[in-house]
Amino acid sequence: MTVVCLPGDGVGPEVMHQARRALEALAPDLSLEERPFGAQAIRDSGDPLPEETLAACRAAEAVLKAPIGDPEFDGAEVRPEQGMLRLRAELDVYANLRPAKSDSVDVLIVRELVGGLYFGASGVREDGTAFDTCEYHPSQVERIARRAFELARARNGKLTSVDKANVLETSRLWRRVVNVVAADYDDIEVEHMLVDNAAMQLASAPARFDVLVTENMFGDILSDLAAAVTGGLGLAPSASLSDGGPGIFEPVHGSAPDIAGLGIANPAAMLRSTALMLEHGLGRPEEARALAAAVEVALAQAPTPDLGGTGTTAEFGDAVLRALS
Repeated sequence: MTVVCLPGDGVGPEVMHQARRALEALAPDLSLEERPFGAQAIRDSGDPLPEETLAACRAAEAVLKAPIGDPEFDGAEVRPEQGMLRLRAELDVYANLRPAKSDSVDVLIVRELVGGLYFGASGVREDGTAFDTCEYHPSQVERIARRAFELARARNGKLTSVDKANVLETSRLWRRVVNVVAADYDDIEVEHMLVDNAAMQLASAPARFDVLVTENMFGDILSDLAAAVTGGLGLAPSASLSDGGPGIFEPVHGSAPDIAGLGIANPAAMLRSTALMLEHGLGRPEEARALAAAVEVALAQAPTPDLGGTGTTAEFGDAVLRALS
């Protein structure tokens, strides 16, 4: 099995190194291929997603991606983030899973990832008006809804569908399709919630939720909120899944260029994303559980400065490897 590793920008190569160490210990039979992606790829070839990188990702069983982004390209015509959006679209990884856990909270946000506002028509008119278009086809809503229902069935049997149906036509479509799909899952408790109320409930009573499913932009915002409630973006992993093709597994946090090269980046989210890859991308649940447990040990033994500790990135990785041995 082949995993394409995209080391990314800023602290990306540092946290990716710890993920590779863990994979080499847990699954030495995997073939790990590193490919250029993001800001460095722009510098080298002018393209954040070179064609050879895309071809390798398509041929792999999974893609493990570190954070991208560099202030050098903020506002530029070609930006690292464009490569990320294109990779998601090319692999059709429409289901973004964002687990958020703490001692009292265990929430899974299922975000539609390849439609909506981020992929609609946009531009600036002659009079200076800027526009971004949010569109959804019923089939896009149906497939993410079915994925969410299946995930809820494997958890606690409760699904919250988040929309803005009191204002947006796309949300009214969303709600209609979710109701149609719900007829096939009479064992799942379903509720609809407006996104503003969902944000308030996530901030004030997150334990009331099990699985939330929502469109692209709402999911982007709510999943970061859920991460903040349960410990911060430095701990938050994600999995982006397609139907049959390779998934993309990546931490939620950014490239943190201000601390790049200092050896203090927290690799927990990268390692947790690696655990999600083992489970959802490679069908290795035992190894996934082992890695997730090892990260918990490392968080206690070698917390990095963002968590109030003094551990380095390498010391955190060492603690993970000791727990795996």
